[in-house]
Amino acid sequence: MVSRLSATSKALSLISELKDTHGDLMFYQAGGCCEGTQPQCFEKGGFYLRTNDVLIGSIDGCEFWVDRDLFEYWKFSHFTLDVLDGFGAGGFSLETPLGKTFKIQYRLFTEEEQKELEPTRREI
Repeated sequence: MVSRLSATSKALSLISELKDTHGDLMFYQAGGCCEGTQPQCFEKGGFYLRTNDVLIGSIDGCEFWVDRDLFEYWKFSHFTLDVLDGFGAGGFSLETPLGKTFKIQYRLFTEEEQKELEPTRREI
């Protein structure tokens, strides 16, 4: 099976640091509004999912959910979670006080990869 999601070593290191401070985490990537389309990191259960939001995978035990409309746009793309120094579009995500921001790098799946994609799960 081909994963829809991966993370850079910088992102994994920051996730580990945040887990030490906050416990179990989750990610949510919205389709716009306050945080644009930046992935947001919350304490697990700290963000209420909407009907049909899509779980595309997990990183180091942290579920990664995507807005249903954003998923429809990016469903043929691999998401790589990375981290940058500086502040993103807002301040809701747990890494913000550390002067960091999560970001996603996208690449399109090949035709062969599309045939082997891991299944997703939708929030009901």
